[in-house]
Parts: sequence; structure tokens; C-alpha cells
Amino acid sequence: MAEAERIIAENRQARHNYHLLQFWEAGLVLTGSEVKSLRAGQVQLKDSFALVRGGQAQLVNCHISPYRNAGYAGHEPERSRRLLLHKAEIDKLEGQTREKGLTLIPVRLYFKRGRVKCELALAKGKQQYDKRETERRREAEREARAAMKAHGRR
Repeated sequence: MAEAERIIAENRQARHNYHLLQFWEAGLVLTGSEVKSLRAGQVQLKDSFALVRGGQAQLVNCHISPYRNAGYAGHEPERSRRLLLHKAEIDKLEGQTREKGLTLIPVRLYFKRGRVKCELALAKGKQQYDKRETERRREAEREARAAMKAHGRR
């Protein structure tokens, strides 16, 4: 039986702004109030990215709103959070981001077997003309589907 994954948040702009090349699954080091906020869906991935610093992967600019009922044991909303990856994966990501000029982007956060996971993508930024081309292709596919659907109704 496949384990259930419950999606917490998706970074939809990532597919629009970047060519996503490879994907990794990483765990996150979180505090209790952060997990409670994630269960409530209080997270924003829009401007976040990942870095490799000192042999550790970090998730930067991920906004997790403070949990209302946390009391004195709250958390800082935009702190850097450690990503849990194997050493070989971290070394590979560090090499590719440094040499090829690629970026690590969090695509989505989800619960897997009760643990918070982050799907990271190795990405290359799109130019404006790439974005227009993608939109043109998507619009053409949409029109073709509509024409096929209309033709099937006759």
C-alpha cells in the first residue's frame, strides 16, 4: 500500500520562472510550533530557495507564520531551516549550484508518514522569451483540447 502524502504548500511560480531539471526529497529540522503552523497551512514558499553552506543544506526565506497558541515557545517566521540530505547529495548539489549556476528551489512541502518533507528542484532561470513561449504552447494545447471536445459533441 502506498503511503499517503498530504500536500501542505506548492510553489506554483517555480514552474513559471524556472526550468526544473532534477528533484530531491529532503526532510526539515523544525520546532513544534512550526509543525503546528504547517498543519494549519500557514506557510509561504514563493520567494524561498535553498543554499549549501558549510556542508549543510539550508532552506532560506520560507515564511512559516507563528502558531497562535504557541505561548512563549514560538518561532521566528523567516529563519533558515536545515534540510536533511545525505552527504553525497549535498556534495552533488553544492557542485552543481556553484559550477553550473543553477539554483535550488523548493517546489512543495508535504507530510509523508507524519514527517514534513520538502521537494527540492535543481533549476535554471527562464528568460522572458522562454516564459512567453511556454505560455504560447500551453494556450495552443488548451485550444486544441477545446476544439476536440467541441468536435466530439456534434
